[in-house]
Amino acid sequence: MTTPVIIAVAITGSLPQKKDNPAVPITVPEQIESTQEAFEAGATIVHVHVRDAQGKSSSEPENFLAFKEGVNKRCPGMIVQFSTGGRGRESSTRGGMLQLRPDMASLATGSVNFPGMIYENHPQLVDELAASMLEYDIKPEIECFDLSMLYNTYDMVQSGQLKDPVHVQFIFGMKGILPPRKEILEFEVEQFSKLLPGSTWTAAGIGRHQLTLNKWALELGGHVRTGLEDNVRFDKARLAKSNAELVARVAQMATEDYGRPVATTAQAREMLSIAPAA
Repeated sequence: MTTPVIIAVAITGSLPQKKDNPAVPITVPEQIESTQEAFEAGATIVHVHVRDAQGKSSSEPENFLAFKEGVNKRCPGMIVQFSTGGRGRESSTRGGMLQLRPDMASLATGSVNFPGMIYENHPQLVDELAASMLEYDIKPEIECFDLSMLYNTYDMVQSGQLKDPVHVQFIFGMKGILPPRKEILEFEVEQFSKLLPGSTWTAAGIGRHQLTLNKWALELGGHVRTGLEDNVRFDKARLAKSNAELVARVAQMATEDYGRPVATTAQAREMLSIAPAA
């Protein structure tokens, strides 16, 4: 397996706080700084939940714009991916920043039970977010928390709501979503390859399952996601020092253990059918 691996870094998330790990970047300047460190360690995609000055998830476009401009300046060619999760149930709130035309944005194609809450993605919301991504030429990253979301994605491709090829992320390891079992990932990848040939996929593991999913994705030819959003710990013994530390671990593992080079920004854009950076 010599296919270059795209490393995505999820730097903050909507939940982790400084109390969970002092390395979690909260403000926009902290997020830009952490992203640059991760970029220099090998990350080519940054997935971001922008926070406001009080550390709460923000829906204000100016905060997203400041992040996007900072990353574009300090991380040439890096793919900026806005999260559309974690902020209400209206498309104007969840996707109001899509007018800024990031390279990518997350799109969950169904609802799912999270511990203590329902992550609600009702059909109208999904359709409206997908329409905005088409309008602004944004590449969706389809978030699959269960198998039905993969088939929903296929239906949306067939109806023209999503462009083919797509990019899908399989997410494992939290109560209420897919359990971290390799045979489940293998089955999903098999179905994905039949339904959406020529498309790309990545896998993400929550908490202590992050490293496990990194390894399975590398072995099976997919791409990987890491970062403090999913796991504030480096391992059982200590907290991660930074997003860059988690990225560096994956980059080293990819090249040394699996013989897969880390994709450059130009390679990542080509593999994901995203226009070259200006």
